[in-house]
Amino acid sequence: MAYGLLVFFVFLTLVVIHANAAAEDDIPFEENYMVEYGSDHIQYFKNNTEVQISLDQSTGSGFGSKINYGFGLFQMKIKLPDKDTIGIITTFYLISNPGVHDEIDFEFLGGNGFYTLHTNVFTNGQGGREQQFSLWFDPTADFHTYKILWNERQIVLFVDETPIRVFKNNTNIGVDYPSQPMQVQGTIWKGDWAANGKPVNWSSAPFKANYQGFGIDGCQTQIANAQECHSPDLFWNGEQFWELDPNQRKAYENVRNKYLKYDYCSDNAHPECRSNQ
Repeated sequence: MAYGLLVFFVFLTLVVIHANAAAEDDIPFEENYMVEYGSDHIQYFKNNTEVQISLDQSTGSGFGSKINYGFGLFQMKIKLPDKDTIGIITTFYLISNPGVHDEIDFEFLGGNGFYTLHTNVFTNGQGGREQQFSLWFDPTADFHTYKILWNERQIVLFVDETPIRVFKNNTNIGVDYPSQPMQVQGTIWKGDWAANGKPVNWSSAPFKANYQGFGIDGCQTQIANAQECHSPDLFWNGEQFWELDPNQRKAYENVRNKYLKYDYCSDNAHPECRSNQ
């Protein structure tokens, strides 16, 4: 009897840890997320399963998960602002809050008719690991899915199931790896650093980004302890997520050969770069 109760308790804990899974598109925004700023610049559609955040000259807007997460497979469907978006940055990312600064970024840098996908990984307060990509589709015409896999072995960024970036756990050679509980965020804001000296075309405002998919597949750190977040019973920690499979590897190499615009590894010698190829 005691053993049966223990098994049930473990099962229940693991279910709670990643409740409201990302595959469930009918989960309303308020189930897992809250507005961080710019509440008057946020609109809700389809029974709150779609949210539009916007930016004008007065303010931007953004949202974040209600709690922090350990490892997981985090995803969001996003339709980016159209028109002339020079200097406008739309984001989906993980960030430690509070504590030592860890962060895993998708940042979409606007342009006049095109976007640059800017990615970065911060560990122990240090960034400088930028990789940038051209997109092979129009991200303003429809929703596309962006994913962050984060487990103790690797971080993988995906665009519509295609892996575009890998960051391995190389702590064995002295490279820091994100380890802090992190919040999921989505924001839109003005970034002068991304405008290449050009002014924002405010006549195109308001700039509007739409988000869907508010389920979260992640280890809730308010419920689980650190050891539970490493459990192999959580699917994103399974062996199949320790490295890319052959089909993913082929797609990864193809997209990087065609669409990688900038790689921090080409500028400096970083010990992790060889294993992240």
